Amino acid sequence: MIAQIIPQEFCLKCRGCCRFKKLDSAWSPCLLEEEIQDLLDKKIPPACISANKKLMPIPDPAEEGFICPFLRAEDNRCKIYDFRPFECRLYPFLINLRKGRVVLTLDLNCPYVTENLKKEEFKKYTESLISFLNSPAQIKLLKENPQIIQAYEDVLDIIELETPDGA
Repeated sequence: MIAQIIPQEFCLKCRGCCRFKKLDSAWSPCLLEEEIQDLLDKKIPPACISANKKLMPIPDPAEEGFICPFLRAEDNRCKIYDFRPFECRLYPFLINLRKGRVVLTLDLNCPYVTENLKKEEFKKYTESLISFLNSPAQIKLLKENPQIIQAYEDVLDIIELETPDGA
């Protein structure tokens, strides 16, 4: 389980993540195989999941662009927060593909990151996250779910992650 570093109050004030400029945004979270089945078991409409295993954004009712189908735009809350996808739990960290390498990166557009990046608590959290992601179970998860390794732009590279053979 990934502990959330960003306090809920901070996230609820921010209107950055869970919003996308275009429908096919690289920033739309990819789903693990087990998450897809879990969402379907919870009667989430299959239309919320794209063919490439991503959450399918919907038009933003308040602004231009798109939002996550599980974001309540009026109060900035997630309808599936308690069982939100791995990538959502990981954010503002991202698993990135860089020249054939799997790299843990950080979204510098997150205001919490810009305010806390240099703080000791953030550094300790980052270290524990690296250990978690380099554990055998998480390396296996990456091997079984290569769709969550994306090519994000404008992010800060933190460290190359261990990868299983064939990843």
